Amino acid sequence: MRIGPIELPNRLFVAPMAGVTDRPFRMLCRSLGAGYAVSEMVTSKRELWHTLKTSRRADHSGEPGPVAVQIAGVDPAEMADAARHNIDRGAALIDINMGCPAKKVCSKWAGSALMQDEPLALRIVEAVVAACAPQGVPVTLKMRSGWSAGQRNALRLARAAESAGVAMVTVHGRTREQGYGGEAEYDTVAAVKAALKVPVVANGDIDSPAKAAAVLEHTGADALMIGRAAMGRPWIFRDIAHYLAHGRLPPPPAVRDVQRWLTDHLHQHYALYGEFTGVRSARKHIGWAVRSLPGGEAFRGAMNAIDDCRAQVQAVSDFFDRLADRHATLPASNDALSRLAA
Repeated sequence: MRIGPIELPNRLFVAPMAGVTDRPFRMLCRSLGAGYAVSEMVTSKRELWHTLKTSRRADHSGEPGPVAVQIAGVDPAEMADAARHNIDRGAALIDINMGCPAKKVCSKWAGSALMQDEPLALRIVEAVVAACAPQGVPVTLKMRSGWSAGQRNALRLARAAESAGVAMVTVHGRTREQGYGGEAEYDTVAAVKAALKVPVVANGDIDSPAKAAAVLEHTGADALMIGRAAMGRPWIFRDIAHYLAHGRLPPPPAVRDVQRWLTDHLHQHYALYGEFTGVRSARKHIGWAVRSLPGGEAFRGAMNAIDDCRAQVQAVSDFFDRLADRHATLPASNDALSRLAA
């Protein structure tokens, strides 16, 4: 799998998700089988580049390459400047956000709202490609199938973006109107794949190894991008790779392995955010990890009252110690991936 001159180890990608795919989470997913991970959305507004929120999102310390940064905005010149700025900070690939459905993004005509203004969207693509080309940095594009059911223009925009020099296109099989509701469709992804020469990535509702295989077969996509299904189950990449290679699921992960992965992730998380913010923002990651496990819901309630990093890690350790006393591997009946793949 290649994006321009950059070779990737596999075709399983981590989707950029604001508030989720920070550096510690990306590194965790990479360690568990993802071949590529894109950063959280970074604003193109120069006056916000040095805020704490943006500086954390742009922190790639110790992250294995290639570093991919997603940028968002509505002004072609600002987007070009943002691309150059992030390349200077270590980005080897730049991804343009035309897929975010969040109201606070779309209300400013960024994200998937750009799909309503194709001339502007294309000017942004051209400006970013022109900024990245002298440094040999490929530009990729992530979009939705369209703005609404009656306006599915991903194919037309993807063709224009390819002509402008984009090296890869990712299509989430929902419209902006759908948000994250309903079901993703893959006919649009298949149509884009059939029309383009550059790699095309399928995204949306890929929540199990069996679903991954079905989406690849239906779309002919070059790669898969997985988002929400990796929240709390980052080993989904390992499971999908095994399923695609062997036609069957691997054994569930050992409880002690999950405990170690989560504990290591927490320490990396605290290092990035500090204790006050880190202990609070880590709660969602812990909650996702335990939500389908025996006693997980009760543990989430107790854990959300903890305000100290050391106490939080100890609570997680105690939870998994109790689970390991009863189960060597994650209980199959409570493992979301096993259930979805059955």
